[in-house]
Amino acid sequence: MSTIFDLEEIEKKVIENLKKVYDPEIPSNIFDLGLIYNIEFEQKNNYLHCMITMTLTSPTCPVADSLLEQVKYVTLAVDEIDEAFVKLVFSPPWDPSMMSEDAREIMGASGAAMPF
Repeated sequence: MSTIFDLEEIEKKVIENLKKVYDPEIPSNIFDLGLIYNIEFEQKNNYLHCMITMTLTSPTCPVADSLLEQVKYVTLAVDEIDEAFVKLVFSPPWDPSMMSEDAREIMGASGAAMPF
């Protein structure tokens, strides 16, 4: 008998966890910054795999490895997910227009310079 997953609910949990991951140089979480391009799920038998496609504000980001590990860790923290994969891409390149309105407000209120 195959397990039925509520992927919409699981995606909400993944997003909630991704919003806890911050680039140490920018006062906003990676989800609101627009660094997460895609969240996909694949069910294999009774196992659920999650694939996150993401980017960085810069290809030379000094904390890239740490951020990728954090993304994998918080994704696996969702009980229903058995395996997580993080794919780093630079196309399309990130730019500030990808930020949520919340991220723009936080950046403006903190006086943070735009990451360019």
